[in-house]
Amino acid sequence: MFRNLLIADSGQGHVEEMVRMLRAIPPAAAARVNLLHVIGEQGSADVEEHRNRAEGLMRDAITRMGLDGTTVNTLVRQGDTKTLVLMVAEELGADLIVMGSRGMNRLQAILSNSASQYVFQLSTRPMLLVRDDLYIHAINRIMVTVDGTGVGDDAIRLACELVAAIPGGSLTGVHVTRQDLAPSRGGKSPADEVLDKAVQRARSFGVTMKPVHKVGDTARTVCAAAEEARADLLVIASQDRRPVVAKNFVDIDRLLGSSVSDYIRVHAPAPVLLVREPERGR
Repeated sequence: MFRNLLIADSGQGHVEEMVRMLRAIPPAAAARVNLLHVIGEQGSADVEEHRNRAEGLMRDAITRMGLDGTTVNTLVRQGDTKTLVLMVAEELGADLIVMGSRGMNRLQAILSNSASQYVFQLSTRPMLLVRDDLYIHAINRIMVTVDGTGVGDDAIRLACELVAAIPGGSLTGVHVTRQDLAPSRGGKSPADEVLDKAVQRARSFGVTMKPVHKVGDTARTVCAAAEEARADLLVIASQDRRPVVAKNFVDIDRLLGSSVSDYIRVHAPAPVLLVREPERGR
């Protein structure tokens, strides 16, 4: 499932607690842990002092997370956090990026140069986002969005792999439509058909999925459904348009537009695990 974790933590929020919860799941317990600390651009006289302080902070974080320090790969990099997280994830071949977030909306995130928002927008690798204002629960009840797409199937697979490793774990699949379409001649609506396929896919991984169909605005309805199900983790698939000019530029149009994943990032009642379609060639 997860073999190579990149934890980019500022030392605040609930990321460390989330990592402990994640590593309590057997398949993730053996994952290689890479802990990244970024120090900003400093004068040459300050670099060594900041580096020593960063190494001390990482040692403390390793202790709090209950990790074996001899097995953790610690990295101290200097520069811009948001671009370095993406760069290091590529260098390491990380299959999950874990970051904290203050839960700011799009405009606030842009104005404050939010690193987590930038990575959430640009990363094509799975990313687990943990907001500072959330209470972190042991992962037991997982909800996954169901949309009938290829990347949606990837999200279902990942959710199933997590649930299958959790004793007593449960999985709910939520499919949201703008309107409630009438059943076809076979007695099933388009939503029923999408959910039936998702249930069958989950069953192929040995997991029973509870199907839920909701009608309404996609982002708001997904958040409401997660609240109703008391989900401990929300797995979402996103096909948001990727920037086509360069990864060094934020896709302002998408950030200010009607991004479903970005709304969920800010308003979900649980940590969000984002799954996107990998780039070609990966």
